[in-house]
Amino acid sequence: MPFFFIDNLVRLYLWDSPFRSRRFKSWQHLFAILDPLTDKGALSLTDAIKVLAIEDEESIRDILVYALRREGFHARAAATGEEGMELLERFAPDVLLLDVNLPDADGFDLCRKVSSNVRIPILLLTARHDLVDKVLGLELGADDYMTKPFEIREVIARIRAVLRRRDIERDGGSRASGLVALSDRLELDRPGYAVYRDGSPIKLKPKEYELLLLLRDHPNRVFSREEILDQVWEMDYDGDLRTVDVHVQRIRKKLEEPLIETVFGIGYKWRGRSRTC
Repeated sequence: MPFFFIDNLVRLYLWDSPFRSRRFKSWQHLFAILDPLTDKGALSLTDAIKVLAIEDEESIRDILVYALRREGFHARAAATGEEGMELLERFAPDVLLLDVNLPDADGFDLCRKVSSNVRIPILLLTARHDLVDKVLGLELGADDYMTKPFEIREVIARIRAVLRRRDIERDGGSRASGLVALSDRLELDRPGYAVYRDGSPIKLKPKEYELLLLLRDHPNRVFSREEILDQVWEMDYDGDLRTVDVHVQRIRKKLEEPLIETVFGIGYKWRGRSRTC
C-alpha cells in the first residue's frame, strides 16, 4: 500500500475531528486497519536508527511511533518531560522529536538543556505559529521545527535529512587530507565534517555546518535567504526566513570572526578564506 495513502488516513485521524469520530473508535482501531496494509519487514530493530518522541498528546505520540517503526526506525515515546529525560539517557536516541507544550516542563527549556549536554539533532513539534517562539527554539539549539498540523511523511523526510548530514560526519576521512583555512586561526575539515580553532574543535549543529560550507564554497556569490533555505534544508521549507538569520548569528557567535557578510536587502556572502591548507 503506498505510504501517501496511509499518511492521508493518519492525517485525517489526527487533525479532522469529525472524520475521526465517524470512522474510528480509537487510534488502536486505526492501527488495526493499517496493520495489514503495511510492510511487516520494516519492524526489524536490528541496527535501526533510534528516534525518541516527547509528546503529551496520546494520539500524536502513538501514531508517530507507529509510523516511524513502519519506516524502519526504532521509535520510543514519552508523555512528559521528566519521563522523556529519563528515556533520553537510557534509550540514547539518534534523533529527538520534542513538543514544546508539555504538562510538566517547558519544551524550550528542555531543548536548551539537551542541546548543551548531548550532541543530537532536535526537531521541535509545536502548535504555536508565533515567529518569536520559532526563532527562540532555533536559538536554544533546535535543528528544525514543525508546526501542527503536520503530515507524517514530512516528519520522516526531515528526520532522514538530518541523518544524511550525520552520516557524512561519521563517514568523513582523515583531518590531514582535507583542511581548508577559513582564517589565520580557523580551519574547516571537510571530510571530518568539523571546524577547528587553533586545533580545538568548535561544536556546530549540522545545519550550521551546511550553511557555512555553502557560503564558503561560493565565495563570490551572494545568497538570498530563500536560496539558503532551499539548499541547506534540502526541501520546500514552510518556516520563516528569519530561520536563516538565526543560524548565521549562531555561526558568528561560535566562530568569533566576521567570516559571513550581510548584504543588506539580499542575504549573505562569504568573506573568509577558501584555499586548501
